[in-house]
Amino acid sequence: MTKSGSEAVILTQEKIKQKSPPMYKILLLNDDFTPMEFVIEVLKIFFSMNQEQATRIMLKVHTEGVGVCGIYPSDIANTKVSQVVKFARINQHPLRCVMEEN
Repeated sequence: MTKSGSEAVILTQEKIKQKSPPMYKILLLNDDFTPMEFVIEVLKIFFSMNQEQATRIMLKVHTEGVGVCGIYPSDIANTKVSQVVKFARINQHPLRCVMEEN
């Protein structure tokens, strides 16, 4: 019989750091034709804002030319931008909605 050496194997658990996905700001851009009431409606429908929050963002868009609607991961931001633009076109408004990396 041969003698075999037994070696202990020690397994260590490595911590894997997962990087958070990049986040994107959704911005509404001011124009001279889209009614303020329509912008408020968009903010309420697509960004779940109440009347006060939506009015505040709408006024920011109106006075400063741009307002942040929310910050989301890429897929969600892209979907929301598409939904807002489609809704605006269906209602014959030139409202512009874009996303940019946060």
